[in-house]
Amino acid sequence: MPSINRLLSIAPMMDWTDRHCRYFHRLLSPNALLYTEMVTTGALLHGDKQRFLAFDQYEHPVALQLGGSDPKAMAQCAGYAQEAGYQEVNINVGCPSDRVQNGRIGACLMAEPQRVAQCVSLMRQAVDIPVTVKTRIGIDELDSFEFLRGFVQAVTDAGCETVIIHARKAILNGLSPKENRTIPPLNYDRAYDIKRAFPSVSIIVNGGINAISEIQQHWKHLDGVMIGREAYHNPFFLAEIEHQLFKQPLADRKKVLEAYLPYIEKQLELGVPLQNLTRHILGLFAGQPGGKHWRRYLSENARQKNAGPEVLLAGLEAMAPYAKTI
Repeated sequence: MPSINRLLSIAPMMDWTDRHCRYFHRLLSPNALLYTEMVTTGALLHGDKQRFLAFDQYEHPVALQLGGSDPKAMAQCAGYAQEAGYQEVNINVGCPSDRVQNGRIGACLMAEPQRVAQCVSLMRQAVDIPVTVKTRIGIDELDSFEFLRGFVQAVTDAGCETVIIHARKAILNGLSPKENRTIPPLNYDRAYDIKRAFPSVSIIVNGGINAISEIQQHWKHLDGVMIGREAYHNPFFLAEIEHQLFKQPLADRKKVLEAYLPYIEKQLELGVPLQNLTRHILGLFAGQPGGKHWRRYLSENARQKNAGPEVLLAGLEAMAPYAKTI
């Protein structure tokens, strides 16, 4: 199986990185590795498996993020991921929400490195695609380099060759998931130290990265960067990365929209509401003259009954008086 380029990836984000979002991000970024929202083992084993695993072939390379803690269930669901065509399956050891903790999923699993290692081991036996782990640098009082090193040692001994580190610890009691993305301080040096301790392991860093210069700095020390909220709120940042760091021609926002329209039309025919497709592109003109008018027009009109692609074209027209060029 061909190796995956991990220099750039887009983080799995609940309620955000669904298949429509990923298709749009691929239009902006040919080089990024895309991740699904977290899908739990329960959803795959007891729910509509086909719906949860569906994606467009244009999204490749794309990875499935799994939430769970039962090694056998994780192995079975990893098999589903491989059968569906995903190129990687990732274990969520970073989400701090109460609901996820109650399901013994996410960041709370950092306290059980041997359980995560057992998941990795059985999943590796079940599939040929890479099994990776996305984690925090620590949880609550378990917040030291030694603790993180022990966790990484356990999962890599079990066969994990890539670890994605969200460079904040998670505070499991007292902070909301949103607060856990901003309040605990970033500590990129902890990720750098892990790379020095595990030079043969691919270490990817995530958390607060929103500038080209930051990406370049992390690339000096690590094997790749994972962009989170910036990719969603300011998606054209992905095109700027492609242009400056991968030497791609700079994308044109209007042409990106034109390329997204056939996908929108196809999804509308399948019964997908327009709002589900346009919510991911509200930030395409972030920081541009008329960008607020674009966002407002789509927000107000995409939810109307029988709304179609003409809403996007009208949104561009609504921006025109404020923008010299679109």
